[in-house]
Amino acid sequence: MKLGIVGLPNVGKSTLFNSLTKAGAESANYPFCTIDPNVGVVTVPDERIKLLGEMYHSKKVTPAVIEFVDIAGLVKGASKGEGLGNQFLANIREVDAVVHVVRCFEDPNVVHVDGSVDPLRDIETINLELIFADLEVLERRLAKQTKAANNDKKAAKEVTMIKRLIAHLEANNLAIGFEKEDEDEEEWFNSYNLLTAKPVIFAANVSEDDLSDDGASNENVKKVRGFAASNGSEVFVICAQIEQEIAELDDDEKAMFLEDLGLKESGLDKLIKASYKLLNLMSFLTAGEDETRAWTIKIGTKAPQAAGKIHTDFERGFIKAEVVNYKDLLELGSLAAAREKGLVGMEGKDYVVKDGDVILFRFNV
Repeated sequence: MKLGIVGLPNVGKSTLFNSLTKAGAESANYPFCTIDPNVGVVTVPDERIKLLGEMYHSKKVTPAVIEFVDIAGLVKGASKGEGLGNQFLANIREVDAVVHVVRCFEDPNVVHVDGSVDPLRDIETINLELIFADLEVLERRLAKQTKAANNDKKAAKEVTMIKRLIAHLEANNLAIGFEKEDEDEEEWFNSYNLLTAKPVIFAANVSEDDLSDDGASNENVKKVRGFAASNGSEVFVICAQIEQEIAELDDDEKAMFLEDLGLKESGLDKLIKASYKLLNLMSFLTAGEDETRAWTIKIGTKAPQAAGKIHTDFERGFIKAEVVNYKDLLELGSLAAAREKGLVGMEGKDYVVKDGDVILFRFNV
């Protein structure tokens, strides 16, 4: 999973990135200190594989990972080359979802690029730049398909759809809310790889004082939540400064620090949960002496396709999946004991994998 972190300059974007990845991207109180996209890989905390790894005495325990891309601060006119211009756009096109950091804190020492804190204006600024960039892509495609439409019915059909989509965007709507009428339209739409078709998670960046009630008393956070609810997005409240402090601590110190703040989980944990929920993801597990590992798949994935995540040969030669719930396996201490209790299922090609399934695939190529 690849998430792009975007936001206006000085909203806490690079501070958040640093804390998430401990990658040390330069963070300063001026725009564009993140000129090249910084990339960091974060492991997904998962107690299940740790416990299974201990049970199997695995040589290696491999968690699922999320790749974060810190994308240079946007300003008005970025789609026309202002600020760092189109440099950021290619970076956003490559991600699965966008984490949009929105400033919801007042601080006279941290300048705001537009002079005041207004999260809805900031969201609109970025959305407009992404819409303008998408319109450019669609205008080019429209010109190409219009020429082809004279002799090609399918091209003519695509032209009609592109015009509808352009009208949708010009009305200040994001592409993610565009309704496709059939499979052809779905296929064309996906091929455009539009920026505003990416799912969005809003990171409402607050002061430390607003963390304990998860931003409930912060008027700016309320506005962001209202906007997200009407656009099918996720929101999590974070204090980027606190996250940076947490990132320096070991696990025990981190737990104590969070407890002192009255928090159950870190911002990274919140973000991972929001990402999995938004992208409809979950993990299945494989366990053994050589390696215990978590594999990220879409909810609703069937056994052969899950096997294909490990190796294409597993999917091609899929025979059966031997499946046990991780809780049962841990409780009974071995696969053999779980088999004896009748808790291991031999599943075929139509089996839909569940979160926390520990699977041994049988295949023949």
